[in-house]
Amino acid sequence: MELRDLKTFAAVAASLSFNRAAQALNTAQSTVSARIAALEEELGVRLFDRLGRTVALTEAGLRLQGFARKMLDLEEEARAWVAGAGHLGGSLTVRVPESLCVHRMEGVIRRFRERFPSARLSLISCALDGLEEDLRQGVTDLAFVYMDQLVAGDLKVELLGEEPLVLAAAPSHALARRRKLGPASFQGVPLLLSKGDCSYRRMFEGLLTEHRVEPGTALEFSSLAALKVCLSQGLGVAILPAVAAREECARGLLRELAWTGDPLATGILMVWHRAKWISPLLGTFMDLTREEIPQGLQGT
Repeated sequence: MELRDLKTFAAVAASLSFNRAAQALNTAQSTVSARIAALEEELGVRLFDRLGRTVALTEAGLRLQGFARKMLDLEEEARAWVAGAGHLGGSLTVRVPESLCVHRMEGVIRRFRERFPSARLSLISCALDGLEEDLRQGVTDLAFVYMDQLVAGDLKVELLGEEPLVLAAAPSHALARRRKLGPASFQGVPLLLSKGDCSYRRMFEGLLTEHRVEPGTALEFSSLAALKVCLSQGLGVAILPAVAAREECARGLLRELAWTGDPLATGILMVWHRAKWISPLLGTFMDLTREEIPQGLQGT
């Protein structure tokens, strides 16, 4: 499998057009077609469905797309590394919960950018569904999740620390005026929840179920910022990382509820595939995270 053919495949996959790929590669369309045909023959699969002027990736093409991107990034990274680490290119794709990215990753991102200004860093929201497969395929290089433990045979998991959680509501909410709250206090109370793959949301729901408590109808958000705005309007109660509610509580927009049960907290896990090659880019990002996140947690 030649890198030249992979570059051609990546160009067609990105534009879904043989003509536009030829223009991007500064070559003839017949050359693009020949290289794709050679790659398909070598792999023994069709990579594109061609229906008139319409081009679409097949299932095999979709699988190859992630690998091709990583192989081409690795080539670029190797060339830059030989030329000097300060010019290191390539890319990293990292899954990270929004609140962790906003409140814990600033130092990591800043220092990584200073170290490798030419590298591309893509930070996408966390999602447990499909995470192991994406890490295996190299679509995602590294992931961070809020969980106490994650058991998966193909993944390596490292605990970075424990994130304190709080229950919060608007100061005008009835529960904000209570001095003691336990699970039973949330019977019939509407909850504002982060999306379903958020582990600390699952933890709290499990706690209520264990005590046979049925909260009110939930509102579910994919955006933490939107959740906090609705929370401040008195639309319900939410469980959040303490650091994510700190500013709003200080400004009087939210109030931490007087929870009397066991302390609420969740682990911060760094996750990668067991077979993943730890490139200089990835290794540096991981090391910076190991320094910055525990240090930030000490101040909470």
